Amino acid sequence: MKQIPNILTILRFILTGFFICFFLEGDGIGFVFATVCFLLAALSDWLDGYLARKYNVVSSFGKIMDPIADKFLMLSAFGLFSWEGIMPWWMFWVISAREIGLTAFRLVAVAKGKVLAAERAGKLKTVLQMTTALVILFCMDILFGPFRVAWPVVEACIDMMPFLLYLTVLVTLVSGISALWNNRTVFKLR
Repeated sequence: MKQIPNILTILRFILTGFFICFFLEGDGIGFVFATVCFLLAALSDWLDGYLARKYNVVSSFGKIMDPIADKFLMLSAFGLFSWEGIMPWWMFWVISAREIGLTAFRLVAVAKGKVLAAERAGKLKTVLQMTTALVILFCMDILFGPFRVAWPVVEACIDMMPFLLYLTVLVTLVSGISALWNNRTVFKLR
């Protein structure tokens, strides 16, 4: 049981690789498979955290690799969305700066013997990022996939994307600033 959360973390890396490959296929069925891979990777994130807490099987590998796997998944998705012109590049760079910067901050804290607990704002950010990515993927499935739906559904999907993207960027920034502020003592000299 102890290794299952770590196996799920490794699986998230693999699923992210498949997500990228299927997305880059650029056809309808490829987008559907990309959506399935992304959804499974997102579920693996939730499941590995749940199992680690439930069975108290936290490991050093998990502490470091789990957040990196999350960043790999989300930055891959947002990078691909920017590449396709679905998401403005500046949004991708803002989210990337926050994610990479805070991950580096966490690694500095670990090197100083401090483990930074996940905050509510960070958990909200993760849920919102994954939800936004899934909505975009579902929209792509509707527009380019083998499924045909009524036009009002397509319009609603397209109309929702800018709102979700701006909200995601805002919550990502606020959660990053909050995490840095709440853990500012990490950089105090002793």
